[in-house]
Amino acid sequence: MIALIGFVVVLVAVIVGFVFAGGHLMVLFQPAEYLIISGCAIGMLLVSVSPKVLKELIQQILGILGKGHSKESYKNLLVMLYELFDVARREGIIALEGHVENPEESEILTKYPDFLADHHAVSFFSDTMRMIISGGISTYDLEALIDEDIETHHEEISEPPMILQKVGDALPGFGIVAAVLGVVVTMGAIGGPPEEIGHKVAAALVGTFLGILLSYGFVQPLATNLDSANQSKARYFVCIKQALLGFFKGMAPSIAVELGRRSIYNDVRPSFLELEEACREATRGGKQAKKQEEVNV
Repeated sequence: MIALIGFVVVLVAVIVGFVFAGGHLMVLFQPAEYLIISGCAIGMLLVSVSPKVLKELIQQILGILGKGHSKESYKNLLVMLYELFDVARREGIIALEGHVENPEESEILTKYPDFLADHHAVSFFSDTMRMIISGGISTYDLEALIDEDIETHHEEISEPPMILQKVGDALPGFGIVAAVLGVVVTMGAIGGPPEEIGHKVAAALVGTFLGILLSYGFVQPLATNLDSANQSKARYFVCIKQALLGFFKGMAPSIAVELGRRSIYNDVRPSFLELEEACREATRGGKQAKKQEEVNV
């Protein structure tokens, strides 16, 4: 949401400054210039990317309206992992097989809909847990496998911001194209009245103005925003990785999730006591539910 506020600030600053300097807003309304620049930018985008990347770009742009991973979502993730690790400690690692193979039916995972809604995270977690459950892999090889998975995913989601950045770099050039075409039109009317020539020159200059404004005021900041959001998403995977590695090394559930907690950025990292209390609460709730189930039986 703050990105939208930033766009509004840029637009208001430009318009108010132009009017304050004595400019007339209707001079900026040049449909031909808008058509040339937007058409070139969209055409460049379509030529540069595959349908898959274009779809991912649209999803990421719509995603800036969301809040991203918060402290609460990270806490829920760690508590979920703690519950799973605790089940493995009490009942053996094979008890996790049902949770991994059918996450949507797991009595633990279904308590955390935010995690289940992230299909990439669910796939990453499930695939890694399958390797741990099956065994026959060293800690070093498992970590290398996880890192390769994270790097591949990060490269995949980093392509849309990179393409958007290139479009932003090209927009001033498209503005020059629109301006040159405007000059061509002006030269064709050079014998006309001064007012008409002045109007056409102003229209041509609007093309240059628009290309630069769209590039540095909107498209490039948006690309930076998407890249920053992707960095945050990658940290979510790193948190899962550290906790799973701790679990694979035989650490206690509380220590394993602590490894994951330490990998979270400070502004969204739950405190040690917050996580400890949440894990205790989840454990108490699980025991009470199990006792009630036994009573019903």
